[in-house]
Amino acid sequence: MKDIKLIAFDADDTLWVNEPHYREAEFFLKELLSAHIQVNDMGEEIYKNESQNIHLYGYGAKGFTLSMIETAIKLTHGKINQEDILKIIEYGKKLMDYPITLLPNVIETIKILNKHYRLIMITKGDLIDQERKIRKSKLEKYFEAIEIVSEKSEEMYSNLIQKYKVEKDEFLMIGNSIRSDIKPVLAKNPK
Repeated sequence: MKDIKLIAFDADDTLWVNEPHYREAEFFLKELLSAHIQVNDMGEEIYKNESQNIHLYGYGAKGFTLSMIETAIKLTHGKINQEDILKIIEYGKKLMDYPITLLPNVIETIKILNKHYRLIMITKGDLIDQERKIRKSKLEKYFEAIEIVSEKSEEMYSNLIQKYKVEKDEFLMIGNSIRSDIKPVLAKNPK
């Protein structure tokens, strides 16, 4: 076993709080639509629309906002009024500009690791949205590089390992998603 030389950090919900803002957006939409229809599990409908649209919109607040609009139109059978659509758009803008709250001990941990390892940040999502969050986090100075990608896959990790000239077993990924931060890194034969 070789020593770790490169540590990569995911950003959203690993370095800073992100997901609760999306759950608040779902609650906002549920409240807004309750004036038009009886709303049961709308979160599932947003998730379904967002999942179907990922290949078009990617990850992030813009795609989520479009999925909220689509959900509102579908659930109201097109009867939602333009004022409420504008409210969803305004909420989406708020979603794109919320303050960045670092998770506990992030800076202390990164400062310690930075003394012993090369650090990079790998985050997926909309370029402008992710750049804004990274800038607001003020964490850029602790990382050798920041990679904003559309998807985290075996191929992406393999290319990244080659780019930073380390062996697979010299690379460590820290993140909160089994699907995108863990499984593709642990794949036996990355593409």
